[in-house]
Amino acid sequence: MAPRRSMTDEQRQAAVGLFETGHGRNTVAAALGVSPSAVRALEHRWRLRGAGALVTKPTKQAYPFAVKQEIVQRVLAGETKIALAQEYGLSSPQLIARWLRRYRAAGEDGLRPKPPAREPAPAPALAEHDVAGLHREIERLRAEVAYLGKLRALMAPKRP
Repeated sequence: MAPRRSMTDEQRQAAVGLFETGHGRNTVAAALGVSPSAVRALEHRWRLRGAGALVTKPTKQAYPFAVKQEIVQRVLAGETKIALAQEYGLSSPQLIARWLRRYRAAGEDGLRPKPPAREPAPAPALAEHDVAGLHREIERLRAEVAYLGKLRALMAPKRP
C-alpha cells in the first residue's frame, strides 16, 4: 500500500520548480494551496537532494548507535540538521529531529536499537523430583474425582 501524501505529484513538481526559482516555503504553500508543513518537509528534502527530492524516499535503513550518537552530539553542539543530513546521506533532517527527541527523553538508551520482538520463553525443564510430585498429585485428583462420582451416585434419588 502506497503512503498517503498531502501533495499530488504535480504539486510536488511545481513546488520544486518554485524552490529553484527562489521562492520560500510559505509562498509555495500559498501558491499551491497546500499545507505549509508538507511544503516544509519537501523543502528540507529539496535542500538535501535538489530535484532528487521528487524521487520516492528510500526504504527504511538502520543506522548504527555510534552514528546516531555522533550526529545528536553535533546537533547539540550547534551544527544544523540539514548540513548533517547532507553529510551523512540521510533521507531527511526530520530523522535527526526524531533521534534528538529520543535522546532528550531517554538519554543514550533512546538511540540504541530496540531488541527484536520477544518470543515466548520455552517451558522450563522440570526436575525429577518435581515430576514425581506431579504424578502423586494426578493420582490424588483421580481418586478424588472417583470418590465424588460415587458420592453423587449415592445421593441421587432412586428411580423405581
